[in-house]
Amino acid sequence: MKKAGTEKPNAPKIIPRPAHNVSRDEISKSALKVLYRLHNSGYQAFLVGGCVRDALLGLHPKDFDVATNATPDQVRALFENCRLIGRRFRLAHVRFGREIIETATFRAAAIHEADDVAHDTEGRILRDNVYGTIEEDVWRRDFTCNALYYNIADFSIWDFTGGVADIERRCLMLIGDPDLRLREDPVRMLRAVRFAAKLGFTIDPAVVQSMHKHAGLISNVPAARLFDEFLKMFETGFAERAFDLLCEHKLFAELFPATDAEMNRDPAFMKFVRAALRSTDARVAANKPVTPMFLLGVFFWAPTMRLAAIRGREEQLSESQAISLAAYELMAQQQRRISIPKRFTIPMREMLALQPRFAMRHGKRGRNFLEHKRFRAAYDFMLLQSEVGLVDGEVAEFWTTVQTQSADARAKSFAIAGPGAGGGKKRKRRRRRNRGGPAAGTS
Repeated sequence: MKKAGTEKPNAPKIIPRPAHNVSRDEISKSALKVLYRLHNSGYQAFLVGGCVRDALLGLHPKDFDVATNATPDQVRALFENCRLIGRRFRLAHVRFGREIIETATFRAAAIHEADDVAHDTEGRILRDNVYGTIEEDVWRRDFTCNALYYNIADFSIWDFTGGVADIERRCLMLIGDPDLRLREDPVRMLRAVRFAAKLGFTIDPAVVQSMHKHAGLISNVPAARLFDEFLKMFETGFAERAFDLLCEHKLFAELFPATDAEMNRDPAFMKFVRAALRSTDARVAANKPVTPMFLLGVFFWAPTMRLAAIRGREEQLSESQAISLAAYELMAQQQRRISIPKRFTIPMREMLALQPRFAMRHGKRGRNFLEHKRFRAAYDFMLLQSEVGLVDGEVAEFWTTVQTQSADARAKSFAIAGPGAGGGKKRKRRRRRNRGGPAAGTS
């Protein structure tokens, strides 16, 4: 097996334009602008990675990465709309409105003491900014299917590693020694799962064996980076398949230990998680919006309820207060694994803490719950529980029905009687304050 970073440069297999199906019609105009400007300025310019792979598979790529022999500073000199980012990998981001074309300089293995490269004690790459040629760059990439280069000079594809053949046989092969490559970047294990789930590929047995050996290295990955991988696995339409593969390769427990423990303990919770994953995939397929807040709430529901029962007894809290506190504690623990932004954790805690209010089907407080800003998310969450038998179907039917009722019918449903029963909360009249001193006619 070839070892990444140590190979002698090989001549690529060059696939001419008539022999492949990658068309410029499938490439964004912004990416073409970057490619052509680099090429016309005397630099090599290639599309590389998943966009080439997906185009070959007929999947209509959306993200486009460029590889070039121009340095980041040379790229920036060509584009006013360019910003250099990253310490671990120095990259040029060329922005066209909301679209960003990521442009990377060809990389090489470090061979000199002064080279800008660093590893941790486990072999994980901390920094890698040693530039080289395309023949060297290919061995720095992860999977053979992602190491294909589309040359804007003549529209050919350059294949150094047999990536086209691996795509045809739908197999994920790491470039180089799997143990070394996974130690360099443990996120490659999650990428293997993501690509296998998205593309329907199998994972090479040697890679699987190495994944099982090194699963624990996921804990060494920066938590912020893992959140990005979470979104790519669970918010792009193949969440249930990714979940199955994560569990199969013992990686889900590394990402969500509390959730994994509860699923192993309670088959009903596992059923709930699966229903949520299927629902997420269905929404993506229907071009409906999805938010990580909801799926994270599902993942932490059973662990939260277990801890809430303890905190409620210890601190004499209401059920909603105990749920909120338990969710806060679990999120604090989870942040050590995956850094989840507050814009998701705060509404998630609110959604979970609202669940006991669905038991209130009488009185004005129950009716006013319909106006809560998190009602819709909380309702969807409760409805999903009902679908798997965790909530009484009668409760779900009640809250589904009252949402479409008239004000008077709703008041009757909530057993509210008396004047103004059909309306909402009465506003208190404000007393007019005298801002100008004593009123006229007084002394």
